[in-house]
Amino acid sequence: MTTWPIEDHGIIGDLHTAALVALDGTIDFLCFPRFDSPSVFAGLLDPERGGRFAFGPVGETRARRQFYLPDTNVLMTRASGGGGVTELIDLMPVDAAGLAHNLVRRLKMVRGRTAVALTCRPAFDYARSGHRAHHAGDTVVFEPDAPGITALRLRSNLALSIEDGAAVARAELASGEEAWAVLEPAGAGEFGPCSGAGYGDAALEATVKYWQRWIGRSTYRGRWKEMVDRSALALKLLTSVRHGSLVAAPTFGLPEEPGGVRNWDYRFTWIRDAAFTLYGFSRLGLNAEARAFFHWLEELCMDQAPDEPLQIMYGLDGARELPEATLDHLAGYGGARPVRIGNAAHGQLQLDIYGELLDAAYLFDKYGEATSVALWRRLAGLADWVAANWDQPDEGIWEVRGGRRDFLYARIQCWVALDRAVRLALKRSLPGPIEDWRRTRDRIYAQILRDFWDAERGAFVQAKDNRGLDASTLTMPLVRLISPTDPMWLSTLDAIQRDLVEDSFVYRYRDADGLDGEEGTFSMCTFWYVECLSRAGRLDQARFVFEKMLSHANRLGLYAEELGPCGEHLGNFPQAFTHLSLISAAFDLDRRLGGGGVPG
Repeated sequence: MTTWPIEDHGIIGDLHTAALVALDGTIDFLCFPRFDSPSVFAGLLDPERGGRFAFGPVGETRARRQFYLPDTNVLMTRASGGGGVTELIDLMPVDAAGLAHNLVRRLKMVRGRTAVALTCRPAFDYARSGHRAHHAGDTVVFEPDAPGITALRLRSNLALSIEDGAAVARAELASGEEAWAVLEPAGAGEFGPCSGAGYGDAALEATVKYWQRWIGRSTYRGRWKEMVDRSALALKLLTSVRHGSLVAAPTFGLPEEPGGVRNWDYRFTWIRDAAFTLYGFSRLGLNAEARAFFHWLEELCMDQAPDEPLQIMYGLDGARELPEATLDHLAGYGGARPVRIGNAAHGQLQLDIYGELLDAAYLFDKYGEATSVALWRRLAGLADWVAANWDQPDEGIWEVRGGRRDFLYARIQCWVALDRAVRLALKRSLPGPIEDWRRTRDRIYAQILRDFWDAERGAFVQAKDNRGLDASTLTMPLVRLISPTDPMWLSTLDAIQRDLVEDSFVYRYRDADGLDGEEGTFSMCTFWYVECLSRAGRLDQARFVFEKMLSHANRLGLYAEELGPCGEHLGNFPQAFTHLSLISAAFDLDRRLGGGGVPG
């Protein structure tokens, strides 16, 4: 069985979970019924044991194409060869469309005649549980052996048989004929089953209208609108409609290095994404999403004990315990092992998250709703905590596992935390020790200039004990700690270009981080680099790098976390942070290109 490259996938979803669809129409990754549920299909991580749902023409094909129906997250996979041309439409209806929580697949013979086949082989509980498959009328029901795992039912207009625990079917389609399949929860309950001969057509129509209405709310009208809209649609797919939170990516175990050990679970919500999420949705006029996400953050803050430090990440429902485990029975994508679920980094100390949270609060107060009294009390408590704890080592933004250090990025974001607390208090006339916060903020600023500036290199460096460079430094002008045209900053930008930029793409850093192996260029860092160039007034260079980076999206406009040396996608897919930084870079660069290129 074929394992398709990460970039040869599209994504569909229903705002509860998401599925990856490979270029041959096989669904080889799906956690069900939620993003953080155990996987049902994980053939991408192990083609033999992981489970998959194949549906398409039999035999060799000459050409395959994959694209979204315009302005939607409804995916079409087109294949030619074997006697004809087929089109496979994949979608997951969303609750707002008034339809069930399930997976709908429709295969149409566009021209010619050919044999088609269906094989649905789930592997429940991360392929750790067996299951029983049996007929229930003209459907097949899959009942997992493990308790607490959702049973599934497969409906189809094809005659389904059972072979070795899989539902299989085979038929010959002539021009104009269709085969369809619906995979749904087997029992009544939270998401009930759906039936009826016209369900597939109704689901397609309602889902297309839902997505087109949703993206129609975006106010972005600038250059690269198609890519910005696709990023927004991808981000919406990664949003939990129930909680308002956003997963960093819908996958786990996809490696940052081919065959390597840097394989993490990203199906959680990082506090670090907060300000970028608020900024991205607000800039596009998608205020309902910004509001839902901030209210999730607000609930999280209110549930924290006053003296309890924040975690760097939480479950979609705010869960704090995210124990890390390995799935040693899975072969791993391209042999990359171990395959991990959960994330031990949730217990790390990362001081930067306070800056990102308070920046998000400041932005939401500016673009959304005024800060409530109760929330302000909690935010003021967080600012007090930062004022008392900022000058200590931590694990840093990149979640290194080589011990705590005095990282520049932590200082940058601690400065942001106190700066935004001061700004918010003054703007809303809110009570707090404003002068104490201001003095501490200025102490942080002075330390950054004193301890993190390397005059010999002419650059701000990664850490007190490490004179290497770090791409997270690119956020300094983005958070307004330094002017994007300040000589010290321009010198740093030039040093980053020399040391971390290769073929226009940006590495996070070049130094050891306590983990084996290497990694590719980090896509969100490349978009940060674009925005820094734009803000510095280097518009020709910024546009060149930006459009070159756009050309490295997959055929659907999606990005994994990293790019390898040959442009291959690496890491979990698609990554929210990359698409958020794309939106921010596009917005800034388009504005400056249209406004005469004024830097600053």
